[in-house]
Amino acid sequence: MSMRRSSGPVAAVIAFLTFFGLLLPTGATAATDARAVGPLPSVVPRPQEMARLGPDVRVPAEVRVVYGDGVDQPTRELVASVLRRAGARHLRGGSGPGLTVTVGRLADAPVAKALRAAGGRAPAELPAEGYALAARGRAVALAGADADGTYYAAQTLRQLVTGSRTGRAIASVAVVDHPLMPLRGVIEGFYGSPWTHAERMDQLAFYGDVKMNTYVYAPKDDPYHREKWREPYPADKLAQLGELVRQAIGHHVRFTFALSPGNSLCYSDPAEFTALQAKLGALYDLGVRSFSVPLDDISYTRWNCAADRAAYGEPSQRAAGEAQADLLNRVQKEFLDTREGTAPLQTVPTEYGDVTDTAYKKALRERLDPRVEVMWTGTDVVPPRITVADATRAAGVWGRKVFVWDNYPVNDYGQAEGRLLLAPYDARESGLHQQLSGLVLNPMNQAAASKVALFGGADFAWNDTAYDPDRTWRTAAAYLAGDDPDAATVSALLAFFDTQHLAPTFGDEPWQPQAPELAARLARFRTDWDAGRQRAALNALRPSAALLATAPATIRADVADRGFVADSAPWLDALALWGRAYVRTLDALGARLDGDTQRARRWFAEASSLAARAGRIRTIPGETRPEGPVRVADGVLDTFIAAAPGLGGRLPAMSSAGPRVSTGEHRSTPYAARHETPRRTP
Repeated sequence: MSMRRSSGPVAAVIAFLTFFGLLLPTGATAATDARAVGPLPSVVPRPQEMARLGPDVRVPAEVRVVYGDGVDQPTRELVASVLRRAGARHLRGGSGPGLTVTVGRLADAPVAKALRAAGGRAPAELPAEGYALAARGRAVALAGADADGTYYAAQTLRQLVTGSRTGRAIASVAVVDHPLMPLRGVIEGFYGSPWTHAERMDQLAFYGDVKMNTYVYAPKDDPYHREKWREPYPADKLAQLGELVRQAIGHHVRFTFALSPGNSLCYSDPAEFTALQAKLGALYDLGVRSFSVPLDDISYTRWNCAADRAAYGEPSQRAAGEAQADLLNRVQKEFLDTREGTAPLQTVPTEYGDVTDTAYKKALRERLDPRVEVMWTGTDVVPPRITVADATRAAGVWGRKVFVWDNYPVNDYGQAEGRLLLAPYDARESGLHQQLSGLVLNPMNQAAASKVALFGGADFAWNDTAYDPDRTWRTAAAYLAGDDPDAATVSALLAFFDTQHLAPTFGDEPWQPQAPELAARLARFRTDWDAGRQRAALNALRPSAALLATAPATIRADVADRGFVADSAPWLDALALWGRAYVRTLDALGARLDGDTQRARRWFAEASSLAARAGRIRTIPGETRPEGPVRVADGVLDTFIAAAPGLGGRLPAMSSAGPRVSTGEHRSTPYAARHETPRRTP
């Protein structure tokens, strides 16, 4: 796949984003240069420091690009695509008049000199993956601490392009930036239909755009990952994995291959370790240098072979911890340590969702190689929040900083039936970077729709101290809309996101409410209606109804990310009906105020029929587990439409928290220490 198109918010959407407070100074305050114009652009992830230098840098038809040593081809291609998008038609090397763009490593003296000449700051030291950038006058400079940092500087430059197709420029800013978490990304670890090869290719390009550096391949329903772990991948599947590895490298993403043998592994059988090494070795030969051996969703109340009983004793927490530590240590020392360029091993322990010390955790803490990264889902399988105190306690019981596997926005469990999870990434405490080795999010079966939450996860992992979930959520909408997004398209997306805002846990109370914006509008309506201002209440609500009724058509016509449109199809179908029902309900209330009871009855009946049709729409068969009727602003919009015909002078109260969610069963296991009844994956 070629480099993705740029999709920073520009043109007409600048005013829209400014109105919502997106384009605010980041890190350092704006420079005092009297020529500085306009707000700072919105860059995601949010940089550690960014300040205005002066008026935007106009990009002429011919631009000189100077590359330092060690700038890789993906970075060169990205820089070239950004400059062409900004208006350059000819890119040349060497010195000369006009705009010069210098790209390279900060340690390269000419690059550092160019950075200072452009008004930037050249730090004495930059952490790994860090970069400095400056654009002023006739000079732009991108200086990375390493190859990754240089690539990330180019990704920031992509978001600095301002204006419209008829007149573009590069925002004149100085940036000094680096990530706070070493590992940032996604784990494809859900049950149900795995992503397609095309979806994975698109996701890897997206991770590069948002500076994620980690992708863990661990789809539960890939048989060669779990049930058939001993068997080699067929040639066609192996070729696809090789293409994914190359795509990841091209976007500066670490491809981590996970093999999950715990359901059938005999720990003490030498032949089993030989099979494990052979499977991992085939992926190493494809270019994989990062590996995981997850041991989640398995039992430790039984052994898979009699030899393990002889080697470790009767099944128990302690015995399971010892056997697993021995296996993981062998993979680290006998497989990874004997091969060049490998990263430390990762694992998901059988107990992964709390901070309670147990014999199992004690065994791993005492025996497991300290280099092995231990994944942890928080204080529950789907935690309503993760705090610094939680992570500190987790580090204590595991004897190391933990690597968070965050089960959001995954929707493969009963409480998420019929839902897209499109609320912003939230309720993770600032400062977690000090206690974590990294963060990966477990996404939905709907790959493109998952980008809304993943956008936030990328921003939080890069700079959790300045994370603003609402800002990032809105910028995600602009990204999905595409180059030069129209404000109406962004508004339609945000309205749709609001109807899919509910985020469930394993209980019957969600950790994020449903449709908070719509609920607030309806609450204001209720207040005005009850106060006798019925006509004003209706007029104030009509734009909301019109937006929901037209949003599906706008999204289908104008959103650039066609995967998002395809993933959302049933929900867009349902929203179109719910939106029309909403409009008709307001029409009926207006007719009643006018004294036209016959028309009011007809329109109420039409609204009820539209709502019933919407309620019969189901998820795409085979796409999500569990399947079911799609849910749109449930507990909010449906409550209003159902209650409206009974209105006299007052509207019955509606819950501001939205719906409670059912607790349907689902095939997976939180972990064996709690119970053996399958529920869901970490």
